[in-house]
Amino acid sequence: MTDIFKIKGRVALVTGSSRGIGRAIAQALAQAGAVVGVHGVKESKALDEAVEELRALGGTAEPLTGDLASSEEVAILARRCRETIGAPDILILNASIQTYMPLENFSAAELEREYAVNVRSSFELVKEFLPDMKAKKWGRILAIGSVNQWKPSPRLPVYASSKAALSNFMLSCARHNSQFGITANNLAPGVIVTDRNREALSDQDFSDKVMAGIPAGRFGKPDDCAGLALLLCSDAGAYITGADIPVDGGMSI
Repeated sequence: MTDIFKIKGRVALVTGSSRGIGRAIAQALAQAGAVVGVHGVKESKALDEAVEELRALGGTAEPLTGDLASSEEVAILARRCRETIGAPDILILNASIQTYMPLENFSAAELEREYAVNVRSSFELVKEFLPDMKAKKWGRILAIGSVNQWKPSPRLPVYASSKAALSNFMLSCARHNSQFGITANNLAPGVIVTDRNREALSDQDFSDKVMAGIPAGRFGKPDDCAGLALLLCSDAGAYITGADIPVDGGMSI
């Protein structure tokens, strides 16, 4: 059984993988044999450390940069990916941004910024690399959604709606491309402790309120998402497509 989880020789691009969930998924793919493009908005210490960490684990990894809010930079990222590691067989759409504020405080510019990173860039990357996957008759597209797509936080209305849109996009990808050996799925994390939400969870009252809604009785770790990601990106997950799977300790129940 262990052989069907190996992805030796496959090429993976994981957006937003210099930290958090993306970094944990990149590690899992690298350890399973994939060549991994580790992506960050720009060159940074965190990006360098993530690449070195994967290499220290015996994986093959290369840094890639690009601001996903810009279609021009998405195109440059795609080109650099092709030039550096090749067209990805595995595309992990993990990068996203979120702003904690009630709906009435959102500006049109902020809404457009979140949708550009969280949704538009995903369309652009899939459009770019889907023909390569079709030609190989093998591909894995995995979006990282959020429990907010089902249970929108009052402080994350735009983020929640963008994640629901991304999940729906995966359904379309699955329906129209599975015949080519390509799967498309959505992994929806609950509360996973990362750099991004550490400040919000430091508010004890808020943290306690959130914890009360998690049957597992704990917040998740980035590694909690990595095993499912590997399943869905390997031959072990070849017959799983169009799935929207929570990794949330029961929060969505």
